[in-house]
Amino acid sequence: MMKRRRFLGQVAALAGGHALVALGALGADEAIAQSNVTGTSAVTNAALSVSVDGTVIPSATSIVDKLLNVWKLSNGFIYKNGVKDKDSYNVSLLLWYGGMIYQRGTGGQFYVMTWANRWLPCADPRIALSVPAGMFYGINGHYDYPYTPQQIVATLQSLGCTSYRVGCDASSKQLNAMIGLADAFRSVNFTLLPLLNFGLRDGNGHLYPSESAAYFATRAGAAAVAKALAPHGVTMYECGNELTRDSAIIVNSTFAGTGPHDFNNANWPILRGAIQGMIDGVKSVQPNAKCAVNFTVADIGASDMLWDGEQPDGSGGYRKMRWDITTWHNYQPYGDILNIGIDGAGPGFNLPAYCKARYGVPFMITEWNAAPEENEQFRSTYVQQHLQRFYAARKNEGIQAVMYYDLISGDQTFGIVMNDLAPIQPTHTTFSAFTAGNGDL
Repeated sequence: MMKRRRFLGQVAALAGGHALVALGALGADEAIAQSNVTGTSAVTNAALSVSVDGTVIPSATSIVDKLLNVWKLSNGFIYKNGVKDKDSYNVSLLLWYGGMIYQRGTGGQFYVMTWANRWLPCADPRIALSVPAGMFYGINGHYDYPYTPQQIVATLQSLGCTSYRVGCDASSKQLNAMIGLADAFRSVNFTLLPLLNFGLRDGNGHLYPSESAAYFATRAGAAAVAKALAPHGVTMYECGNELTRDSAIIVNSTFAGTGPHDFNNANWPILRGAIQGMIDGVKSVQPNAKCAVNFTVADIGASDMLWDGEQPDGSGGYRKMRWDITTWHNYQPYGDILNIGIDGAGPGFNLPAYCKARYGVPFMITEWNAAPEENEQFRSTYVQQHLQRFYAARKNEGIQAVMYYDLISGDQTFGIVMNDLAPIQPTHTTFSAFTAGNGDL
């Protein structure tokens, strides 16, 4: 049986193999956002209360955000704590939704105020996003499990799971394992999501020297995987695993990632090249395949820059990345993804709602769990509570799948079955009971 690492006090991105720390200090952009509640322009806010989610001007006369800033709209201009917003005009609507401020211009275009104090174009966040059913309940596994594909299928069926995420590269050993899974899954209409385990470094662990070097290396690897798996019914791929948290990319691992300056400007092109290379590699073989790009913690600063073709220093004009699915990881130390804090604690915002409005594509939580050191009774309760929240939000926020981490972890930490595939209780029963009672419709 392969060995699984045990992590105490920190959470790891096990599918990709590098560790992430829990959050602590504010990043530069978050500190700016936090400071906005103070200063000579702010009103006396002690007696104020946060506005109800969905509050809109008009008909409300003001909105109070979670930092107790007071927002108003007058003659088409936005005022925050009595100070006119210099970047807004012809505004017809101001909306408080999911912990964020949105505006609509008279032309109908929506914009969202980010934690980096920028208005970015988006859609109306209140509009539900329709996503395909059939793979909502999922789980993570590994290519080197010592079980037959049929045993994996039976274990997933006992949990009520219909999707399975497995990391792989282009080696024959890993691809042969993936092909066996894909063939077994086709017979029961399950979805296999290959995680393309390519990143920012070559086989010796050295950072690629340029954007083009990263691009062509990952493009070749992704194309090889797609060429091998496409004939076996695989139609979607996750392009990379928590690459925004690589030590070459995140400036400080305790930063939440909500602002551009949380990321390394010099190395950003390597990240962009690596991810775009994987997307293009898959599409060169399967033009209609769905490509997902993965983020974690609260890294909307990173996802926004890739989407908008920008660098951390604010420069733009680079290729705007487009993906078919946004994927995210959410472990207990990061906070509730539906109310995640910009500094790991608060003020919280609804991250899937933000991504829906900004990118307009389905959302998947491809890793989630309680902290590894928690006992099984705690984990069982955590699973029940979070499945309820994910399930309730799935239709409005476009959540296509939530994939628990993971199936087996060597009889310790995250697994939901033991090495002999016996259920770990009470978590297994809690999980399977929920899937049985809440259909993926």
